[in-house]
This record gives sequence, C-alpha cells and structure tokens, in this order.
Amino acid sequence: MLFLGIDLGTSSIKVSIVDADSQQCVCSVQYPDIETPIISKRTGWAEQSPEGWWHNVQQAILRANSLKKYNPHDIAAIGIAYQMHGLVIVNKDQQVLRDAIIWCDSRAVPIGEKAFHEIGAERSLSHLLNSPGNFTASKLAWVMENEPQIYEQVDKVMLPGDFIAMKLTGEITTSVSALSEGIFWDFKNEELSKDVFSYYGFDQNNMPGIRPVFSAHGYVTNSVADLLSLKAGTPVSYKAGDQPNNALSLNVLEPGEVAATAGTSGVIYGVSDQLTYDPQSRVNTFAHVNYAPDKKRVGVLLCINGTGILNRWIKNIISPGMEYAQLNNEAKEVRAGCDGLRILPFGNGTERMLSNKLTGAQFHNIDLNIHTQQHIFRAAQEGIAYSFRYGLDIMRENGMNPKLIRAGKANMFLSPVFAEVFTNITGCIVELYNTDGSVGAARGAGLGTGYYKNARQAFDRMEKLAVLEPAKEKQSLYEGFYESWRAALKKAIK
Repeated sequence: MLFLGIDLGTSSIKVSIVDADSQQCVCSVQYPDIETPIISKRTGWAEQSPEGWWHNVQQAILRANSLKKYNPHDIAAIGIAYQMHGLVIVNKDQQVLRDAIIWCDSRAVPIGEKAFHEIGAERSLSHLLNSPGNFTASKLAWVMENEPQIYEQVDKVMLPGDFIAMKLTGEITTSVSALSEGIFWDFKNEELSKDVFSYYGFDQNNMPGIRPVFSAHGYVTNSVADLLSLKAGTPVSYKAGDQPNNALSLNVLEPGEVAATAGTSGVIYGVSDQLTYDPQSRVNTFAHVNYAPDKKRVGVLLCINGTGILNRWIKNIISPGMEYAQLNNEAKEVRAGCDGLRILPFGNGTERMLSNKLTGAQFHNIDLNIHTQQHIFRAAQEGIAYSFRYGLDIMRENGMNPKLIRAGKANMFLSPVFAEVFTNITGCIVELYNTDGSVGAARGAGLGTGYYKNARQAFDRMEKLAVLEPAKEKQSLYEGFYESWRAALKKAIK
C-alpha cells in the first residue's frame, strides 16, 4: 500500500510516494524544473494561477509515475499540503474567477487593519487570536471592494489546497485549521466568526463544508483517475497548510514542540495548548492539524516572507546558473561577520513581525574595496538567520521558549553557514530530519485513512540526520554581529 503526498509550494509542486508499511519514500519529484513566477502587477501584489498549479500537480504526478518505481494503482490515499493564506474563488461551475491572491500579497493590509480597529483589538485577539491583517478574509474583502463584478459571481471561497482537492475529487471542503489561517474562525465560540462575516458583509454559504483535517475530503473522479493512472475513488484523506503540515512531518504535535522551515519564506512554528496571541499580531496563532474543541492544539507561527527568496534572488542576479551547493561553498570562504556587510532580507511584501511594514531588502555597509560576491552570499545567509532570531525573540515575549527545534534537512538548512548561524544565534539545539512537506502530506494521508492509528505509529521510523548544538564561543561571536544587524533593522522600520 502506498500514500501520495502533494506539496503545493510557491516555487514548484513536489510529490512523494511513501510505502505505508516501511514508511520509506519510494520516490520524490518536483515540477516544474524552473521556479514558478509570482505575478506582481503592482508593488506589494503577489498572484499565481490556480489552473497553473493544477497543471503542475498533474505533471508532477505523471513524472513520478514515469519513473516506474511503483504501481500507481497501489496508491491508497492522497494528502495535500499547500501555501497558506491564499485566496481562490470559483463560481457555481467550479471555474476560477481570477488569479489567486497568495500569501505574500500586501494589498489587503489597510483593509485588515481597519477591520481590527472596527471589530475591536481585544475582541479580535480573544476570538480570532489574530488581527485580520492581510490574511484570506481581508483579501476577499479587497475583491468585494475593488472587483464587485467578480465578487458577485463567487460561489465558494477556498485556500490553495482546497482547490487542488476540488480538481482531484470535484468536492469542495475545508477544516477548522484552514478557516483559522484565513481568519474566518471564532475560537471562543467554535464557529465561523460572526464578527468577520458581519463586518465584511460575507455570505457564510460561500464557505465550503467543514471536515476534520484527517478525514475524507472527497474521492478521485473517474476522469482524473484515467488521466493520472490512479484508482477512481481514492480518497483525499488529509489537507493542511504548509506550516502545520511541516510540523506534522516532523512529528511536532504536542505543547512545547517546535518546528522550523527555511524555504521561500522562513517559519518557526511552536505548538501550544493555550489560546495564546501576540497583542501586536506580529506572530500568529492558528488551529493545528490535531486541534479539537476539547483538546486545544494551536500553532504559534512566526512567518518571515523574505528569507530563502533573497538567497534565490542573489543567486539569479549575481551568479545565474550557479547551483545552490556551489553558492553555499562560496559562502563558507568568508569569515563570520562578512567584514561588516549586513543584509536585511525583507523584500517579499510586508512583514507581519515588523508590524506589516514594507522595508524592502537592504544592503548595509558595502565597502567597494573589500566586499566580493562571496561576502554577499554569506551576508544574505547570516541576515536570514538573524531575522529568525528577531522573530524568535517576539515568540519568547509571548511565552514560547524552545530549547530544541526540528527541521527537515532541506532548503536553507542544506547550507552549513546558515545552519551554524541559525543554531548559535537562536541558542537552540537543532535536529535535522530526512523529511519534507510532501512526505509529511503522504503520512498525513495514512493517518486520515486510519491506517496509522496515531502519530507515534506514523513517525516511528523517521530518520534523524544530524543534531546541531550551539557553542558558547560562537554564540558570543554571532551575538555581536546580530546586534549590528538589528541596529540597521531599527533604522529601516522607523
């Protein structure tokens, strides 16, 4: 028996096939080979085509099938992880009405801030655990206000993963976890937020039916089964945002456990059993994949929009064609501190941890006689690690004090420079595992079908690849560099 995991990322689709019994990944593929562009018609806007996502999902599955490492008819269930907070809207015929407004889009910030004040800060935070900010509900309000001819055709409002599940099954569903990330959910009353729907004037009938994260969200249709060589009736049995799913993939499910990821964006995600919130909404709280009214499990999420995307931008602009492995080796050639060069990585929309300020990415203290491309490579990675520390300090203000962080050995954690700086500047032990979002989604599918009775069973063979521990002398060294980086950030956000 096999499980198929789909990870709908910003830059590409990744799919993995996991053997149910051995828990080993049979194969993983990515599509397309080049990173999917973000459509930015105006500064601060970010959109992608949902139909483009669906095309790429199909191509990824077909590419995996073509490797002939498994029989597609042995796939017993499908799990989906997806980029969070995006807005997909369809009409009664399930036709997409406009490109998706994705997670790093900033256009709805003023709308969300106004809603926060009109609903009331205390009520918003105590019921929603967040400000409406530029999350999905505020994006939908932007469409209502600016594209009324499109809004009047809306039949269902979805997040990106809901759309892919719809294309596979013809059914449209959601979950409490998904509704909370869109800021549609009232945690106090355990229902769709009357405050949000009343304030914005939304129709609750436009929301999909609510199902548990681990449950059948529909079954693969005959036409899709024929197209992708799957069995008709295969259930989509798990669906979650990429950061709750990343936590699941690392078996981070109980209070005090913490996961991190450093891809296009950077995230630290800690689990709590308290309905906690940051008074300034710089970090956010959402229902975790195992949330239940009688057993609260929420994810406290620090999200930094501009992290790995800076690394990618520098690679493409300064040294197009260079592989990341070479870039990482080049970065190692420069001593820590980069001879004074500091880089702020915040160039991918407004940053929630900076109170929704749009600073742009910035280079500080460039010395034209000293600094080389190697300095830039390293300074970018140091700056990304420092942004994690800045956000982690906010989480600590709110009672999240991790001593150990789990991460997949992927993306920025493949860089020895980044991994070293991250470990020492956060002061946390870092465990790196052989897993990723698509593998986690596949295991989630197994939990959703009941094949795995619990998380312990689903993750008892997860492979730990490395344990990184902070060293006092390096902590002291990087602390000094961090303080100069933080001084540059303070000037940028005045």
